[in-house]
Amino acid sequence: MLELKPERLELSDYGSQPITISGKAFIADMSGALYWPAEKMLIVADLHLGKGTAFAARGTQMLPPYDTRDTLLRLVRGIDAYDVKTVVALGDSFHDTKSFELMEEDDRKILAVLQDERDWIWINGNHDPEIAEQAGGSRADLLELGGLVLRHEPRNGPVTHEIAGHLHPAAKVSLYGHSIRRSCFIGNSRRLVIPAFGSYTGGLNVLDQAFAPVFRNDGFSVWLLGDDGLYPVATRRLSPDRG
Repeated sequence: MLELKPERLELSDYGSQPITISGKAFIADMSGALYWPAEKMLIVADLHLGKGTAFAARGTQMLPPYDTRDTLLRLVRGIDAYDVKTVVALGDSFHDTKSFELMEEDDRKILAVLQDERDWIWINGNHDPEIAEQAGGSRADLLELGGLVLRHEPRNGPVTHEIAGHLHPAAKVSLYGHSIRRSCFIGNSRRLVIPAFGSYTGGLNVLDQAFAPVFRNDGFSVWLLGDDGLYPVATRRLSPDRG
């Protein structure tokens, strides 16, 4: 079985990795969340709350409608792990414009508790260009803070000072005849795309052409989400999904 170990010595450190973006210090968490210590801010992307319910309603694919509760409870653990005063959700937080309306009452209560006594900012995404007022928090197309821009979809080209979601990055790593495929953070010292946080979101291989316009020839680093840690992976170990 393929084993990946973070470049750390203490087991207690395995759950996160430090990342610097345009001179700002962040902590990438194994949950897929990004913490900004200076702003006491937790950043997540692509929660896709209500995806299971939406698929069941359309009859296109039968998924157990438990993804919303699971995603919210994992977000609870992420918030509890850090000193969080602000949460920013980078778009596609709801799978569609009706997802909040169809949420179970207990899930709405969990969301309300998460928002209690902290700022909550919904960044508009392509799946949720309109978010119900009852969902709480505030809404914006993007957030500019500390010289950085937080948005849903990364811009193409040699962009700097940017944190985005949308692409659901994932990486396949092959080593010693075995392979593993997991969601990941992908970035360089100037910009970062964070993984989808939602339970039913899946991922797009970082070697896919969709990432080429974002990173071009600038190079990038990858941090793979594992069951018990967050693992920096050498790009030479990455494999495409085919073959």
